[in-house]
Amino acid sequence: MMKLIRFLLVLLFFSASLLAQDKAFYQKKKIWGKEKTILTGDFSKIKKPTLNDFKQVFHFPPIRQDTTGTCWCFSTTSFLESDLFRRTGRKIKLSEMYTVYWEYVEKARRYVQQKGDSEFGQGSESNAVLNRIRQYGCMPRSVYTGLINGRTKYNHDPMFKEMYDYLKFLKKNNYWDEDVALTTIKAILNKYMGKPPATFPYKGKTYTPEEFRDQVCQINPDDYVGFMSTLKTPFYQQGEYEAPDNWWHSKDYYNVPLDVFYKTIKNTIKHGQSLVIGGDVSEPGKYGWEDIAIIVPWDLPQKSINQYSREFRIYNHTTTDDHGIHLVGYTHKYGHDWFLIKDSGSSSHYGKFKGYYFFRDDFVKLKMLTFMVHKDMVKDLLKKFKKG
Repeated sequence: MMKLIRFLLVLLFFSASLLAQDKAFYQKKKIWGKEKTILTGDFSKIKKPTLNDFKQVFHFPPIRQDTTGTCWCFSTTSFLESDLFRRTGRKIKLSEMYTVYWEYVEKARRYVQQKGDSEFGQGSESNAVLNRIRQYGCMPRSVYTGLINGRTKYNHDPMFKEMYDYLKFLKKNNYWDEDVALTTIKAILNKYMGKPPATFPYKGKTYTPEEFRDQVCQINPDDYVGFMSTLKTPFYQQGEYEAPDNWWHSKDYYNVPLDVFYKTIKNTIKHGQSLVIGGDVSEPGKYGWEDIAIIVPWDLPQKSINQYSREFRIYNHTTTDDHGIHLVGYTHKYGHDWFLIKDSGSSSHYGKFKGYYFFRDDFVKLKMLTFMVHKDMVKDLLKKFKKG
């Protein structure tokens, strides 16, 4: 009799939880200081973990990206910090804005070289961080914050507009002198962010950014690989991740079926390594005020989430490349896998757990498009890929 009562209570609990998710309505919320009307549901009754339920990897506390399109750099830098600790035992807070500075320079360089036929925006991808570290090294955040003149928060909109307008002027007038263009772009960056130092002291020794990368951080950019899951590229082949933020059209992404994509994410974090993941965060099931991201049943039932429903949303642009985040923990509770997400975006501060989200398994499967991981975690998977 007691078993039957327990079963009925569990059934009642899950039924109530499902009904809570299965209501849609409009709600007024303040977003970026402005009142907006959003389509949402009642997430207050959804059973979810707390921060202490997660088995976590080492990571520094969340930092806000403020008014910038630099989630790609905040998330990947955080990932590299965690992996640096895993490899060396050293806790070093790296500078996001040193990488951002040189990323803008390289975007402008390609824009000039392609005579305006190249994306120039605030966004980018995780492997761009590795490319910039390969070219320019890295440094501690204490050495270069990108905040000058007493500023304590980032706002790249005026800086970006000045650079963008200048590049459009070059295109309009067909001025393609690369040296002149990059000198001007650096002058704009220096005006708003400050000029990065060529050398700096660290624990009693002076380093260049390249020396700091090699001798202290021991970061080898070739040790990290990116994955995607799309029908546009044959599985177990490398291909281009088609998104505007992949502005240099990198074809280095390893394409795998969705079940392998998800299994690799789960296996990696369960074995104590973190990942950078990226994808779409514009869904009504992502609700910062309750710290969660799920797929609501009135959008798509869980049993219908598969390779094809995922691809359909990529095809019709309801899944787009919105945001990069750092996956730092895992737990299994209430019949679901849950992933702890360290997020530099503003919405992660709406709820109780400032700077964090709890992503449920269904949200990861349907809406996350890419991830990056240390290649040691995926050695067997990489062997399945065709050479050339």
